[in-house]
Amino acid sequence: MTDRSPPSTGDPRLDLVAGSIKLQRGRIEFVHPRDPAALLYEEDVATDEAYPPYWAELWPSGVELAYAVSAQQWRDVPVLELGCGLGLPSIAAALAGARVLATDRSADAVTFAAVNAESNGVAVETAICSWADPAPLIDRGPWRLVLASDVLYGQRNVDELLALLPQLVDDDGEAWITDPQRPLSDEFLETATATWRSVETTPSRLPQIQIIRLSGPPRPG
Repeated sequence: MTDRSPPSTGDPRLDLVAGSIKLQRGRIEFVHPRDPAALLYEEDVATDEAYPPYWAELWPSGVELAYAVSAQQWRDVPVLELGCGLGLPSIAAALAGARVLATDRSADAVTFAAVNAESNGVAVETAICSWADPAPLIDRGPWRLVLASDVLYGQRNVDELLALLPQLVDDDGEAWITDPQRPLSDEFLETATATWRSVETTPSRLPQIQIIRLSGPPRPG
């Protein structure tokens, strides 16, 4: 990873480092804040809570999801990423030909995702969206592929994701989630296995990170 630092502005969002990750086909160049811990907590209006700037970290689960996505061609396939952060899985899908919408509840996250996509020569649409108010995502569905990385870290996240995913894909769609085996992942898998037609869990290149693939969503009634 190389250092790319602009003149000091006092804004930690503009104190950047650059890096790159290798895909199964090609690579992704990206930037992210040098010190995520220096960023302010952000307000979640939907829940009247503040949350840490998780988006600014380079999470191994996001790297592994981008790598897995890059194994296939996704030409003209509609792809949605939930909690996109720096946007690496979205960029991998776009490089493989997909039409991608990268979403996050953080305005800064979608800005970085868009900038990183542009630096890799691909167009990724972005939107600020809370899982508690997902109507814009549902209205644009069904999506052929829904992506999320390291999102099973809170009970609210698990509950909202279990409710949301069946509304985003139909019987031809899939959801891929990478997870570092956080404590709540077992609860997520148990519920998903009881309701979805297919739930597959495979290892990534890193033994602690699993790739969860869901297909055949539950339907009302």
